[in-house]
Amino acid sequence: MDATRILAIRHGETAWNVDTRIQGHIDIPLNDTGLQQARWLAEALAERDQVNAVYASDLLRAHVTAQTIAQAVGLAVTTHPGLRERHFGDFQGRTFVEIEAELPDHAHHWRKRTPDWAPPGAGESLIALRERVLATVDELAARHLGEQIVLVAHGGVLDALYRAATRLDVQAPRTWQLPNTAVNRLLWTPEGLSLVGWADTTHLDGRSRDETTV
Repeated sequence: MDATRILAIRHGETAWNVDTRIQGHIDIPLNDTGLQQARWLAEALAERDQVNAVYASDLLRAHVTAQTIAQAVGLAVTTHPGLRERHFGDFQGRTFVEIEAELPDHAHHWRKRTPDWAPPGAGESLIALRERVLATVDELAARHLGEQIVLVAHGGVLDALYRAATRLDVQAPRTWQLPNTAVNRLLWTPEGLSLVGWADTTHLDGRSRDETTV
C-alpha cells in the first residue's frame, strides 16, 4: 500500500505554555506536568500502536517527549529541524498581552493570520511555515510506505498539518484543538495528507491543556 500512517504529536507542557509566552525557536524544557504527559502518552502508544520510526523537532521540549515515546516502543529518535515550531521573531519570549501592548500593528496581522506577513526580527510567515512542514512530512513519510511513524513537533506544525489534511486555507479560523501530547492520526500518500483522527487525549485522563501557540 502506497501510504504511511502518521501519529502527529505536540510536545508535553512547558512553563511558557502555562504563561501563554511565545516559545518559537527558544529552547524551553518540559515542566513536571509535561514530563508526566509524555510518560502517559508513551505507555499508551506502547500498548496499542505498532510504531516503526520516531521523528522529532530538535527543540528540547519536542525531543524529550519523543525520547520518552521511543524508549517505550524500543526505538531511537531521529531529529529533523523541519519539524521545528514557527519562528516568531521578536514575538518570542513575550506573552500574548505583551505583544498586543508593545507591537499592536504586528499583533493585528497575527490575529488576522495574514498569510505572507512575518513577525519582525526574522520571523516566519504562515506560507513559509506551511511549505517547510509539508516538505518535511513528504520527505519522512515517503521513507515508510506501509508503516506507521511518530512525528513529535509543535502547535504551529500541527496546525499546518491539520489544514493540509482538511484542505483549509492558512487564514481559516482555528476551530480545532492542539492539546499537549494529544495523538493526531493522519494518512500520507504521494498525493497528500488526509485526516483519520484528531486530538485524542484519552491517555491524559482530562489533564490536557490547549494553547494557541508553543
